[in-house]
Amino acid sequence: MGRHGGMVIVFVGWEFVSRRSGDTTMNGMRIAYITSGAAGMYCGSCMKDNTLAAALNARGHDAQLIPTYTPIRTDEDDVSQGRVFFGGINIFLEQKSWLFRQTPWFLDKLLNAPWMLRWVSRFAVRTQAQKLGGLTISMLQGAHGKQRKEVDKLVQYLRDDVKPDVIVLSNLLISGLVPQVKEALKVPIIGTLQGDDIYLEALHAKHRGPSIDLIRENARLMHGQLATSRYYADFMATYLGIPRDSIHVVHPGIKLKGIEPAKEVRRQPPYTIGYFARICKEKGFHQITEAFRLLRAQPGCPPCRLKISGWLGGNNVQYFEAEMAKLRDAGLAGDVEHVPSPDHAGKLEFLRSLDVLSVPTTYHEPKGLYVLEALAQGVPVVQPRHGSFPELLEMTGGGLLVEPDSPAALAVGLRQMLDDADLRERCAVNGQRAVHELFTAERMAASTVEVLRKLTATP
Repeated sequence: MGRHGGMVIVFVGWEFVSRRSGDTTMNGMRIAYITSGAAGMYCGSCMKDNTLAAALNARGHDAQLIPTYTPIRTDEDDVSQGRVFFGGINIFLEQKSWLFRQTPWFLDKLLNAPWMLRWVSRFAVRTQAQKLGGLTISMLQGAHGKQRKEVDKLVQYLRDDVKPDVIVLSNLLISGLVPQVKEALKVPIIGTLQGDDIYLEALHAKHRGPSIDLIRENARLMHGQLATSRYYADFMATYLGIPRDSIHVVHPGIKLKGIEPAKEVRRQPPYTIGYFARICKEKGFHQITEAFRLLRAQPGCPPCRLKISGWLGGNNVQYFEAEMAKLRDAGLAGDVEHVPSPDHAGKLEFLRSLDVLSVPTTYHEPKGLYVLEALAQGVPVVQPRHGSFPELLEMTGGGLLVEPDSPAALAVGLRQMLDDADLRERCAVNGQRAVHELFTAERMAASTVEVLRKLTATP
C-alpha cells in the first residue's frame, strides 16, 4: 500500500524496505481490502477503492484489493485480484436451492470465472434491490446464512494465503463474514461507509429492518468504521445505531495524472453545461434536463448547451430516451449532446470542455467524486444542498448550492453561474487549488493509513 508516519503495510509477510527518501526497514502490516463489484457498471465506491489501493502501492506500500460479487470496473488501471469471492452466480443459486449449497468448490470456481461473471452482469444489473431482500439478509447472516460455503472459501484464502494483520471492508453490506473471519484470523476488521443506506432504502420494509439489525450486530465486532464525509458519518451513526466516535472520516481523493492546468474562464457565450455521472433517476438526470429546459426559456438567457455523459445501463435506456424526447419536444435537440461513457482520458477531455457541471442527485450523496473530478479541471459546479455537497463546497469554494429536488432552483443557480464570469473564475481557481491540496489520491492514502494505525493500535 503506502508509506505514512513510519508505517509499512504489506501482505506477503516479509520485511519491506521502502526506496522513498528517509524511510527505514521495519516489519510490515498485512492488510486485505475487500471491495464489491457492481455488476459491470462503473461504480463510485469500487473506483474509489481501486484508486486508494493504487495510491497506497505508489507510496511504497502493498495492497491486496479483493473483489466480491463481480469483478470491479474502473476507468483507471485495475489493481484488484483476479479471483472473485461471493460470486454473484453462486450466491444467487445457493439462495434458491439447497443443492448448490452442497456442490464441490471446483464446480463453484467455474461459475466464479471473471468472464462468466462479467457476462451474467449484463442481466444482473436489471435486478431490482426490492427482489434481493432475502438474499441480503442471508448474506448478512454469514456462516448462519445460505452462503456459508462462500464465507468458508474467503476465510480459507485470508488465513492461508493473505494472512492479514487487518481487514478493511468496502461496505457493511458484506459484514456477514465478520464473525467467522474474526474468530478464524483474530485480526482487526474495519468497515467503510460509502453508500450503504442507498441500497438498504431500496429494500422492502420487511427486509430493511432485519438487515439493519444484522449490520449493527456485525459492526459491534469491528474495530471501527471509515466514512467518506462528516455528513455521512453523522447520518450513518444514527441510521445504523452505531457509536459516532467509532466512525473516522477520510475524504475521497482522485488521481491527478493527466489533469492540465485550469483553462482560461470563458467570458463570452456559447457556454456548456455538463452532466457526468451514471444516467439514472437517483443521480437526478431528469432534473438537469428539466432545469436546462427552464433555463433556456428564461428571457435573456445566454446561448448555452447541455452535454451529457456517464454510464448508461440497459435498465435506464428507456428513462434516458424519454428525457431526451422531452428536450426534442422543447426544440432543444440541437443544443444537447450525448457522449457515450468514455475511458479515463475521454472523461478528462469531456470535463475540460465544460463551463459548469451539475449532477443534481435525488439521494444524499456520501462521496461526490464527480464534483472533485470537475473541480480538479477548473470546472465549477452547481449542486443540491444536501448530502456531502455542502461539505465539499465549503472545503473547496468551488461552486453554488441550490434547493434540492427543484429544477427551477437549479435553473436559477446555473443562470447565476453563466451570467457571472468572475464568480465562475473564483470557483474554478478555488476549487482546483483545494482539490490539489486536500482531495488527492495520495492524501486519501495517507489519511487512511493514519486511521488504520490508530484503530489497530487500540487494545
